[in-house]
Amino acid sequence: MKFALAQLNPLVGDISGNGKRISVACKEATLLDAELLLTPELSLWGYPPRDLLLNTSLLNKQDQVLNDLSKLIAIECPKLSVLVGIAEQAPDQQLPRLFNSFALINKEGWKVVSRKQLLPSYDVFDEKRYFRPSQKPGVLQLKSAERVWRLGITICEDIWVEEQLQGQKVIGPDPVESLIEHKIDLLINLSASPFSKSKDFLRQKLANRAAKRLKCPVIYLNQVGANDELIFDGASFVVNEDNKLLLKLPSYKESLAIWDTKEPNTLSLQLQKDPLQEVFEALVLGVKDYARKCCFNTALIGLSGGIDSALVAVIATAALGADKVTGILMPSPWSSKGSINDALNLAEILGLKSHTIPIEELMKSFNLSLLDTLGKFPEGITAENLQSRIRGTLLMAIANQGGHLLLSTGNKSELAVGYCTLYGDMNGGLSVIGDVYKTTVFSLCEWLDSSASMTCRKNLGLPLQGDLIGEVIRTKAPSAELRPGQLDCDSLPEYSLLDPLLKALIEDRVSTEILINKGYSPDLINHIKQLLKKGEFKRKQSPPLLKVSFQAFGTGWRIPIASA
Repeated sequence: MKFALAQLNPLVGDISGNGKRISVACKEATLLDAELLLTPELSLWGYPPRDLLLNTSLLNKQDQVLNDLSKLIAIECPKLSVLVGIAEQAPDQQLPRLFNSFALINKEGWKVVSRKQLLPSYDVFDEKRYFRPSQKPGVLQLKSAERVWRLGITICEDIWVEEQLQGQKVIGPDPVESLIEHKIDLLINLSASPFSKSKDFLRQKLANRAAKRLKCPVIYLNQVGANDELIFDGASFVVNEDNKLLLKLPSYKESLAIWDTKEPNTLSLQLQKDPLQEVFEALVLGVKDYARKCCFNTALIGLSGGIDSALVAVIATAALGADKVTGILMPSPWSSKGSINDALNLAEILGLKSHTIPIEELMKSFNLSLLDTLGKFPEGITAENLQSRIRGTLLMAIANQGGHLLLSTGNKSELAVGYCTLYGDMNGGLSVIGDVYKTTVFSLCEWLDSSASMTCRKNLGLPLQGDLIGEVIRTKAPSAELRPGQLDCDSLPEYSLLDPLLKALIEDRVSTEILINKGYSPDLINHIKQLLKKGEFKRKQSPPLLKVSFQAFGTGWRIPIASA
């Protein structure tokens, strides 16, 4: 039997547009003689649709598009069947009123053939708000030539049932176990699984385990593309019960591939991608899709000469092209000549347009305006924040006037401890590296300037000659340059000490006692925990950030602002 795997990049809520994407895939699959076309979880909606699922007009539109797809198949693809992810309405008025389902569409019409059993409500997921869990497995029988195939259909979380591998499991049935008695010929898992570091490897291990339990191959099909903070890497694949990889689709790219069961040739061993390359490519896709899906053609960045803005500039250039990115330099009296030159040199290497707007006179104007009210000129943290807010205001004005997407350049370490300024450097429509610790920023920049990045740089249209970031930027001591001689380490521990502690507190939720046993001082632990707590009100007002870790400061981080 010939299966077509359509690794699609949908626009959330665009029922008609996503239906057209599926119809194009139908025609392509037909030209390749496929018999069953597979699409990702909620493929008509895009994932995650969140409260758009409560919009009855979209639910009605869904039925219309399903009927249209059936008519198209009857006329142009009569030998093809398609599995399409839908939000199925329950027949009663009890809440939730939907199932996360798959419909089989062919020339005769469409019908629901599988419903999701395990509904995640951890981290960024909130499916129990919208969906009911199914109580039975999805088994589909399809005839191909002289044989009837028994296909088990699972939806995303339904395959995440190995507690020892994944460290947790959603309470409920084991959908893989329930398929054993049906003696299926093939397991299909249709997913919308967001990217995080090394997750592709974990997915393959889960699929391998399911293949062994069911004694049949497993098709794992994943959504690709970025929707708001979530980045979907695709990386779909087929494995068999002997732990052999039969097919692998590309990461971060919309594509369609055919798997023919008559040709079960295994692929040569694929080397694991460098984790730094994975993160970089994910961030590039995140910026590219956020801009495209929010209808921004150009981006704006404040260039300081520091490593954070340099990394964001490279990501934006790879995502949008150098001609679509503008850098703004806004030196103050405390900005070093070296930082200004570094920023200008970076813009030249990347081919970016740049403009310089000195802010000294604006600082004087603000000081004079506040003199009567304050009784003196602003000083200390007030004066430092005022510089950041002047810059933020200028950037927002330029972004408004030009219709640019302003990219915030703060990293996760700063966001965690509140080392950032509301209405200043936190301004922006998207926080590009807000889920990237400072130490990882340094590692990414070292990787970008190494020979290991050359293939990636070529594929993304980045300059191939010499360094992108440069040794000067990579090795300078981190500083906001808001006062003479200021360094980040004046206010914070060294990032090499801070970042592992932040990861333990944010992502691993490690207790104080365990951290003390690991060698951290109680005073440092309590200090950082207090900074985390105090910074919560800032994070609630920050732009959306691109999630690349298991725990980001986005929709999956639900800490109260006012709390003990």
